[in-house]
Amino acid sequence: MRSEFPGFRLGSVLATSFTGTLSERRGNSVERIPTPQRLADWLAVNGLAVESCTPAQLELARELREAIHAAATAAATGEPLPAAAVRVINDRSTGGRAAAVLTPDGERRWRLGSASCVEDALGVIAADAISIIAGERDGKLALCASPTCQAAFFDTSQSRTRRWCDMNTCGNRQKKARFNANRRQPGGSSVVEEPAG
Repeated sequence: MRSEFPGFRLGSVLATSFTGTLSERRGNSVERIPTPQRLADWLAVNGLAVESCTPAQLELARELREAIHAAATAAATGEPLPAAAVRVINDRSTGGRAAAVLTPDGERRWRLGSASCVEDALGVIAADAISIIAGERDGKLALCASPTCQAAFFDTSQSRTRRWCDMNTCGNRQKKARFNANRRQPGGSSVVEEPAG
């Protein structure tokens, strides 16, 4: 993988990790799959290796990414799912020929169609999105508390109170900002006094 591109933000949930290929959506957005090859790299890292990727397939992938983001955001906030997003997710889910296979280690892996094409990989991602948006998996959709991020993520923590899409980026950035703000207070104290009464 080429180092001149921003690194991937990998998570344990395929669909929401895929939406993370565009980060800082409410700030200076960072496109992590700017080229067809970069999409192929992301798919390979996530166990969905494809032989090649065209610019048209990259556009299909980005359309799916935005549809998942829109539907997951709506689900996380209790809003109705956008019809256009649902249509795109369903179209990509039914358009692939991937099959779940069991490894000798007892893990599920995906086997793409004989041509190992991008559409098969997008079908897997869309199916994963359907399972989390439909509430079939143990967890909760939430939005990142970072005001510049607002990424949808799938919270599988025991308390379901996770605030950040990624602790190593958004979480650390917010904690650092809070620490620096507290250091700038007169006397350097980080104690905030509650009003009496």
